[in-house]
Amino acid sequence: MYNLFMKLKNLKLSNYRNCKDLELDLDSDKILIIGKNAQGKTNILESIYFLSTLKSPRTSNNIEIINFDADSANIESEIIKADTPVSLNFYYSKEKTRTLKVNGLKTTPKNFKQVLKTVLFSTNDLLLLRGNPSDRRDWLDRAISQVYPAYDERLSKYEKIRIQKNNFLKDLIKGAPLDETLLDVLNEQLAITGSNIIYLRIKFLSEIERIAKEKHRIISETEDLKLVYDCSFLDGERELEDIAQKFRQSLEERKIEEFRRAQACVGPHRDDIIFYINENEATKFASQGQQRTVVLALKLSELDIITAKTGDEPILLLDDVLAELDDLRQNYLLKSITAATQVVITSVDTLLFDDEFLKDVKIYKIENGNII
Repeated sequence: MYNLFMKLKNLKLSNYRNCKDLELDLDSDKILIIGKNAQGKTNILESIYFLSTLKSPRTSNNIEIINFDADSANIESEIIKADTPVSLNFYYSKEKTRTLKVNGLKTTPKNFKQVLKTVLFSTNDLLLLRGNPSDRRDWLDRAISQVYPAYDERLSKYEKIRIQKNNFLKDLIKGAPLDETLLDVLNEQLAITGSNIIYLRIKFLSEIERIAKEKHRIISETEDLKLVYDCSFLDGERELEDIAQKFRQSLEERKIEEFRRAQACVGPHRDDIIFYINENEATKFASQGQQRTVVLALKLSELDIITAKTGDEPILLLDDVLAELDDLRQNYLLKSITAATQVVITSVDTLLFDDEFLKDVKIYKIENGNII
C-alpha cells in the first residue's frame, strides 16, 4: 500500500487539564518537550492521542480532561495528510456535550478517528506484562481501533449487552422471575458480538507477533518471543464460526455459575494476552529488561502495522519513556524512527539525547501548562 505522509502542523489546547491556553508549532519531524514532572508534558501527548482515538489512555471519564476552573475543554490541530491540510476540532463540556469537526464541519466519531493515526509509548506501557489482564486487553483493543475505527463500536455494543445481562442476573437474585427467552436472546447477542471481537483480536495479535518477533530478536539477539491469546473456552480455534460455537457451548456450561455470581462469566471481557520468551511465561519469569524489550518490540510493531494497513504513517508519541530504557534499547528505539515518521517526545531534559539527534529537533520547555 502507498504510504501517505502525515504530519502535525500545530496544536492548540484550551482548558485541557492544566493547559489553559497553549499553542504549539509542530512543523518539524522531531519535537522535544522538556519540563519537570506534573507541568503538562504528558497532557500535550495525551491530547494528540485523543485526536486520533477519542480516548484518553489515563481515564475513561472525559470530564477529567477539563481544567478544574473551566466548563469545557477544546483541542484544535491542523494536520498535513497526503499534502492536504486537514483541521481537527474536539470540544467537550462538563454537561457531557461533545462536538467533533473535520475541516470546520461536524462529523461522526468514526469519520473523525480516520484522520489521524498515532502510537503512544509511555512509562505505563512498560508495566504491560506485569499489569492486569484488563491492561493488556486495552492495549490490544487500542491498537486494533487505530486500524479498524468501527471496532470501538463493536466493543461498545458488546459492553451494553453484557451490562444488560448482568442486570438481568442481578434481578434474579432479588427474586425476579426467570425469563428464559430473554436470557437466550442476550446470550446469542453476546456470542455473535463477542466472537467477532475475539476473532479480530486473535487475527491482529498474530500479525503483531510476526513483526514483533523479528524486532525482539534484534534487540535480545537470542530470545524468541511468542504471543498467545488466552480465552477460557478456546482450544486453538481461529475461525469465526468455530469461536462462536465454542462461545455458545461455554455459555450453556457455565449457566449455573452465572446465576450464582449474577454476572456474565464468559466472553472477551475475561480474556488475556500471555507473552512467552523462549517458551517461558514472561509475565512471571522475565526480568525488567526483558519485559521492556517485549514492550518496545510491540510498540514499534504497532507503528509498522498501522502504516501497512492504513497507508498512513502514524505520529509516534514517546512520553518520558527514554529515561526508563537502557542505552541499548534507547538507541534501537531512536534508530527505528524513520525519516517519514514524525515523533513528539517528552523528557525532563535533553541529557538523554546526543548532539546528532538534537540538531534537527524543535525543542519546547513547559512549566505549569505554559510554554516558556
